[in-house]
Amino acid sequence: MTSLYRPSQGRVIAGVCAGLARRFGMSPRLVRVLTVLSCLLPGPQFIAYAILWVMMPGEDKYRAARI
Repeated sequence: MTSLYRPSQGRVIAGVCAGLARRFGMSPRLVRVLTVLSCLLPGPQFIAYAILWVMMPGEDKYRAARI
């Protein structure tokens, strides 16, 4: 497993799903489909996505912090 950050390549909206997929070794497409399907259920999915968007560092900030 790798660290949790939003990649600069392969992002669709903010890179949250791509970052989660990379972190847990899954396909980004599968994570995106699961995210869309979860939005059909009641709950705070959009708020969780927005929080992850704000809290997850971008790839450039992640790499700068590691140097």
